[in-house]
Amino acid sequence: MRPIILALLLALAGPAIAQSESGITLYGGYRFGGEFTDVATDLPWQFTDGGAFGLALGKGIDPNRQYEFFVSHRNGALKPPGFSAVASNIGLAVTYYHLGGNWFPQGLGKGPYLAGGLGLTHLNPREQGLNSETRFSLSLGFGYMVAAGRNFGFKLEARGYATIVDSTSAIFCSGGCIVQVKADTFTQVDLLAGISARF
Repeated sequence: MRPIILALLLALAGPAIAQSESGITLYGGYRFGGEFTDVATDLPWQFTDGGAFGLALGKGIDPNRQYEFFVSHRNGALKPPGFSAVASNIGLAVTYYHLGGNWFPQGLGKGPYLAGGLGLTHLNPREQGLNSETRFSLSLGFGYMVAAGRNFGFKLEARGYATIVDSTSAIFCSGGCIVQVKADTFTQVDLLAGISARF
């Protein structure tokens, strides 16, 4: 009788344990995509591909879902049209700050999952005379998590971002800028690998 009662108590406690479960994930990966249009020539300035890193903080809602605060950052550059020298690039740091969540069909912390978030994109050019901009954005992604014991796991994730720029005139520029670019939307993709700790 006691084993049956104990099993029932654990079954009832399971959702509560999952709901209170929190976690942190550190990511490293590769980001590609993203471009602006030259105001004068209508030719594209492309964002350089390369390494990115991120951080996610999660809080369980129920056995399959969790809230998540997600940050991803890359120091890259805008490449001018044509075959210009690297010295012509304009340094640009792009950081995403998103609130959203994850859904694990097989239960929190294991197997495939869907991710999504809403928030802000901070665009910070590293060129004198250009101003930083912060715009609304959203992200959608999918991944797979492999549990490594009760408190650790490994994630592989692909996440796409869409930033609403809605700029018909020069963004980053308040007047007298040599570089003048515009865009309706700014889209990028991260391919990420992460180490997660749960507590």
